[in-house]
Amino acid sequence: METQSGRLKRIRSLAWLLAALSLLIVLISAYIRLSGAGLGCAGWPECYGQLLVGGPHPHVGAVRILHRVTASLSLLLAFYTAWQCIRPNPIQPLARYATVLLALMILLTFVGIWSADPHRAWAGFINILGGAGLVLLSWRTALAAGPEFAPAAPRRSAALLHAGLGLLALTIALGALIGARYAAAACPELPGCSDASWPAAAGWGALNPFTTVAAATALGDAGGVALHLLHRYSALTTLLLLGIGGLQALTHGAARASAGLMLALLLVQFALGVLTVMSGFSLGLAVAHGVCAAALLAVGMQVLLRLKAGPA
Repeated sequence: METQSGRLKRIRSLAWLLAALSLLIVLISAYIRLSGAGLGCAGWPECYGQLLVGGPHPHVGAVRILHRVTASLSLLLAFYTAWQCIRPNPIQPLARYATVLLALMILLTFVGIWSADPHRAWAGFINILGGAGLVLLSWRTALAAGPEFAPAAPRRSAALLHAGLGLLALTIALGALIGARYAAAACPELPGCSDASWPAAAGWGALNPFTTVAAATALGDAGGVALHLLHRYSALTTLLLLGIGGLQALTHGAARASAGLMLALLLVQFALGVLTVMSGFSLGLAVAHGVCAAALLAVGMQVLLRLKAGPA
C-alpha cells in the first residue's frame, strides 16, 4: 500500500512539472500575441496592431501547434494531479489548490475560443492574467505538497510582502490591459509620456477591459498614456515594497533562499521593463518581461509562505 509521503512526493513532482509547463505556456502565448501585434516587425511602430486591420499573420504553424500541444498536455496533467490529490481520501489543502488550478485551465480553454479575434480586449486580458494564475497555482500546489515548517508569529516584512504582492498583481493586470488594447506604442519613452506625468481624466476609461479594439492605440492617446503611467507607478511602488520586504526576509533562515531568488527576479523584471521601452518594445524583451512577472509572483508567494511559517 502506498504511503502518504510517497503520494505527496508524486504530487509535488507533478505540480512542479505543471509549473514549468505553465511558464512555457506564458512564454509561447506572449510570443504569439506580441509578434502577431507587430512587435517583431521591422517597421515598428507603423505595423503595430496589424492583425486588427487584417494584415498578414507572421507566425509559422509550428508555434501555434507547440502552444496547443503544451496547453493540452498541461490540461491532462492537471486532471491527473487533481485526481491524485483527491483519491482515495482528499489531501487538504492540496485537493483545493489542484481543483482551482484545473478549473482555471478549463476556463482558459473556453476563453481561447474567443481569443482568436484580436478585437476582443477582454479575451486577451483574461488570457494574460490567467497565465500568471496558472504559474501561481501550480507553484502553490507544489509547495503545499512539500515539507512544512512550524508556525511562527507574523512579522513586519510579511506585511510588506503582502502589500508588494498585491501591487505586483495590479501591475500585471495593468500590463495585461496594455497588451490587450495594443497600447504599447502610446508611450515609447521614459520616465513619463511626453509632458504627462499623471493620467488625464479622458484616459481612465481605458481601465475597462470589456471593450472592442478597432485599431492599435496611437502615440499619445489618453487611454494608452493612462495605462502606461499607472503601470509604471505601480511597478515602482512594487519594487520598493518587495525590495524592502525581501531584504528583511533575508534575515530569516527558512525564507533566505527564496528571498534571494525573489530579489534577483525583481531586479531583472525592473531592468526588462526599462529595456523593453528603451528598445522600442523589442519582441524578445517584451516576452521575457511577461514571463518574469509570472515567475516573480510565484516566488514572492513562496517567500511569504516561508516567512509566515518558518522558524526565524
